[in-house]
Amino acid sequence: MNLTERSYQTEFLDEELIPFEDIKQNLKELDFINKWLGGHSITIDGFRQLVENKKEVSVCEIGCGGGDNLVAIQKWCRSENIKLSITGIDLKKECIDFAKSRQSSFSHVNWIVCDYKKVSFERKPDIIFSSLFCHHFTFEELVFQFTWMKENSTIGFFINDLQRSTIAYYSIKILTQLFSKSYLVKNDAPLSVARGFTKEELSQICSQAGISNATIQWKWAFRYLVSYKHE
Repeated sequence: MNLTERSYQTEFLDEELIPFEDIKQNLKELDFINKWLGGHSITIDGFRQLVENKKEVSVCEIGCGGGDNLVAIQKWCRSENIKLSITGIDLKKECIDFAKSRQSSFSHVNWIVCDYKKVSFERKPDIIFSSLFCHHFTFEELVFQFTWMKENSTIGFFINDLQRSTIAYYSIKILTQLFSKSYLVKNDAPLSVARGFTKEELSQICSQAGISNATIQWKWAFRYLVSYKHE
């Protein structure tokens, strides 16, 4: 696999008409991967950097999938006595249906089945974020996405996504072939890495979106946390 340039090969999960049980298995395994390979801790770190000392905050995740990142944020907020209002947006109804099965994990939550670009907020959320979502898009689409998150948040936004790395690619390929029961995960996990980013590419996207004060941090395991706060 040549990882010099980003791959634009379509992931299986981006296809239509995937059986719900297959999506459900995929989401369960992604939750496991996020938990044990540090994805959730990176999401909490991005959220913590923006929320600072506030005791009441609203958050929106675009491409929320099964809601596992939002569950992690909710648990953290409860431990910090922060009142949290949640909005989860995903294009796939099956993902939102799975997220709704976790309804008891949330205090105040609103699920939206829609392309995030078509969502119009009555009241803008304080923080918007995405996790393992950006790598599904082209450079031009990401410039729009970063701009949209900036314009629709009152505090700021952050993204948690993959570093394009040979070590990461072959590591996740071997692990998923050995342990995954999901054909979606086996195909899409290494492909997601091939569709991931370098720090320079993320910096270029921020620049094209007119965002000059974003921070880009490398995180274990092979992730980048991009964070922007309104001045």
